[in-house]
Amino acid sequence: MDELSAIKCRYDYINRFLNEKSRRLFLASEAKTIGWGGIEKVSRATGVSSDTISKGCKELENEPEIIESGKIRKPGGGRKKLVDTDATLLSVLDNLIEPTTRGDPESPLRWTCKSTRKLARELKNMGHNISHMRVADILHSQGYSLQSNQKVIEGDNNPDRNGQFILINNKTKLFIKYGQPVISVDTKKKELVGNFRNGGREYHLKGNPLKVLVHDFKIKGLGKVNPYGIYDISRNEGWVNVGTDHDTSAFAVESIRQWWNTMGKMAYPDASKLLITADSGGSNGYRVRLWKVELQKLADESGLEITVSHFPPGTSKWNKIEHRLFSFITQNWRGKPLISHEAIVNLIAATTTQKGLHVECRLDEKVYPKGIKISDNELKEINLTSDKFHGEWNYTIKPNKKIEFN
Repeated sequence: MDELSAIKCRYDYINRFLNEKSRRLFLASEAKTIGWGGIEKVSRATGVSSDTISKGCKELENEPEIIESGKIRKPGGGRKKLVDTDATLLSVLDNLIEPTTRGDPESPLRWTCKSTRKLARELKNMGHNISHMRVADILHSQGYSLQSNQKVIEGDNNPDRNGQFILINNKTKLFIKYGQPVISVDTKKKELVGNFRNGGREYHLKGNPLKVLVHDFKIKGLGKVNPYGIYDISRNEGWVNVGTDHDTSAFAVESIRQWWNTMGKMAYPDASKLLITADSGGSNGYRVRLWKVELQKLADESGLEITVSHFPPGTSKWNKIEHRLFSFITQNWRGKPLISHEAIVNLIAATTTQKGLHVECRLDEKVYPKGIKISDNELKEINLTSDKFHGEWNYTIKPNKKIEFN
């Protein structure tokens, strides 16, 4: 074996165990052992540049403190970061990511999904030579991460918002003190019926997830359902009427009627009044005439004075039914396809909590036509008394005879 082959053989054996610094020093020691012309011979045998081997020789001779320090490179050694060599890279990247908040409304990526590949492509178009992986590294180092939208903005705050919250709270306490029912009502999100994907995860054997349909198209004969909920605040009980037709005010009041006839009447045999807390929009909105007309019918049938207090616009999350009933229904059926009306009813009725929530559910297949108009004369026939404080949000609909607390 000649000299160069021997050097190459030794280098090949040990190279995989060496880092940048120890490799440089090993090759330098080989070159010094050979003597004159050693650097060129080692370079030819190993393919490592002669400059690197020369640097190693100088370190062996003149810089023992670097060898002892344990550092692989001198301070400042190695390739410079792009953010150090490209002075405008960070500002340009920042403008691409947040164009509307960084003063660049004409950003080319304002209306597109800002993936690292698209960002890298646009940066290259602007003269910045960078890969998508380097873009990801820079974003991470600058505190960026993948974020989803967060629902926190409630819209315009009504100046009397807190006052309405206080009024609802005081009314609720008063009704409960006198043994009168207080319910929170709302329509849950419409749900497609069929073997469709349902959000959330559930335990299954590894590699054996439930198979569901790829496309979310309504299935004829199943369609969508409107679960309208009634939550009894003092008893921690829920009633859900699963409608298969339109979510109208007639459907909303029919749901309350079913709750009263099925659960409320038995729980409050001496009740003379009913307090309903509801959102300000939807089928039970304060501006919807049909809602009040249907409540008048219920008041006449039941003999109850029905008091309604609406939450101000943009504050629906404060309605107790959202976090006392609907949230637990969603948890109970997470990861389960809502394959049929029966499955939906059973999943809702099986919802419980550690604090003793009890839920009953019924399927409502009645037809509730949309577009029913209520005339001014019909509206005047409603026996409605508005509160002094925001009468549009707070009002009482009385039956034919006046009923007082016992």
